[in-house]
Amino acid sequence: MNLTESLLTAFDSLVTNKMRAVLTMLGVIIGVAAVIALLAVGNGVSASIEGQIQGIGSNLITIMTDRDNSGGYQALSMEDADMLSDPFYAPAVRQVAAEVRGTQQVLYGSRDTRVTVAGVTPNYFAVRSLMVETGDGLTESDLDTKARVAILGANVAKDLFPDGEFPIGKSVKIKGVPYEVVGVLEEKGGMGMMSEDDQVFIPLATAQSRLYPARTRGGERAVTFIYVEAESEEMMDDATAQIKKALREGHDIAYQADDDFTIISQTDILDMFNVIMGTVTLFLGAIAGISLVVGGIGIMNIMLVSVTERTREIGIRKAVGALKRDILTQFLIESLVMSLLGGVLGIGLGTLASTLIGNLSADLTPVVDMGTVLMASGFAAAVGLIFGIYPAWRAASLRPIEALRYE
Repeated sequence: MNLTESLLTAFDSLVTNKMRAVLTMLGVIIGVAAVIALLAVGNGVSASIEGQIQGIGSNLITIMTDRDNSGGYQALSMEDADMLSDPFYAPAVRQVAAEVRGTQQVLYGSRDTRVTVAGVTPNYFAVRSLMVETGDGLTESDLDTKARVAILGANVAKDLFPDGEFPIGKSVKIKGVPYEVVGVLEEKGGMGMMSEDDQVFIPLATAQSRLYPARTRGGERAVTFIYVEAESEEMMDDATAQIKKALREGHDIAYQADDDFTIISQTDILDMFNVIMGTVTLFLGAIAGISLVVGGIGIMNIMLVSVTERTREIGIRKAVGALKRDILTQFLIESLVMSLLGGVLGIGLGTLASTLIGNLSADLTPVVDMGTVLMASGFAAAVGLIFGIYPAWRAASLRPIEALRYE
């Protein structure tokens, strides 16, 4: 029996037992669909967050306090930001912004929302690649006079002014104190309270005096983050080295192990994120893969039943000259056909499911890549092959005389 005849026999067997074949393939269909959908969503989340990180700028460096070495104090201050802005200390640095932040209740009339309220320097928006869509940004005068003015993130503006009311010039209350809205940011996208769309920005000096009075060990007003924009992506390493040297001198630190600050570049964030998402995606794929294994067990079970039902047929074929390898090939092909057909249907179902999931969120676009499709198809084929070997071997090993006598 050649390969073509084995394929025709396999399809004939499946057509003869349509319902049984469909139910047998169902495990593989669901398994492959789960793999496709989960990995597509994982890839979509990864692409979305990676795009947001890269959108901030590839030459951005973030500095924060290392609590393990700071004695529990905030270690950074506006004096540090001013020092890093000086070309004498950091010639590879283009500009520096500072931020202090916390969570506050923001009210307008009867509406309120709990969001991150950040005190920032006027150049914060340029450093972080944020655009003011309506109104104005913050000015040096706002910082010097500790003005009670605020810029709203896009989502905050929608929450507080849902009826299309123009927010510029209106007053919102933060900790019971009114702040005039002077601007609304262009929607940036993103998820959670770390998104600038879900934040309110006020002058740094105002935030330090009214909301966040923490000080460094030396008594200066503390800042939570310092953002440094390097002159170029190629000068990131130079800028980082200059920042470390300047901060160690400013904080009287002699050894690297005693640094009371942590420096993270966009490249570092992307690398950490890719490691995390790779682990999560692998975990999701493994969970979905369990369904494929269950589907493979179902295939093996039905193939064993098929061998039992067709024992007499096997005996007749062997009696008229069919070789052991012919019987083995026939049953293996039947198993592979069921698993591959289930895999194809599963790919279609998984793609449809990922599209439906993507429609539930504007920030998520599932990505079904060819690698995922090939992996799911290969796994489905492997399942059919592995779980079809024993039934095929059992069928091929039947002795003709015993098979012919089987009732």
